[in-house]
Amino acid sequence: MDTPNSDFIKTREIHFRNVDPASNDAREAMRLLMGVDGIKKIRALSESCIQVSYDLRTLTLQTLETALAEVGFHLDNNLLVKMKRALFYYTEETQLLNLGYRHDQASSTLDIFVNCYQQREHGCRDERPEYLRHYL
Repeated sequence: MDTPNSDFIKTREIHFRNVDPASNDAREAMRLLMGVDGIKKIRALSESCIQVSYDLRTLTLQTLETALAEVGFHLDNNLLVKMKRALFYYTEETQLLNLGYRHDQASSTLDIFVNCYQQREHGCRDERPEYLRHYL
């Protein structure tokens, strides 16, 4: 029995706790997640909340939130959000296991970190054209 693709597209909200009133965590998180494989649509609902649609076969909510937390975003941890988060984590993992999908969390998290690294300004990039890099 084949499951339609729409069963694998999940739409979830990720809430942030704005530690700095001048920061706009939703906008920064959107910019970070734009090029990640598996994300279908992303939009800001407020300065502290984004809505993400993603393919469950590629990403899970747990992978997204873990990567955002490791990059430095502060996720909201009030009781209602924690309960929803735990329920979503459980249902997504259960759905994947029941359908025989093995999720590679390390690969998905790595994609998010690589995207974050490429967007930052740093001194590790060689500004020379490719053909000049191989000459001494």
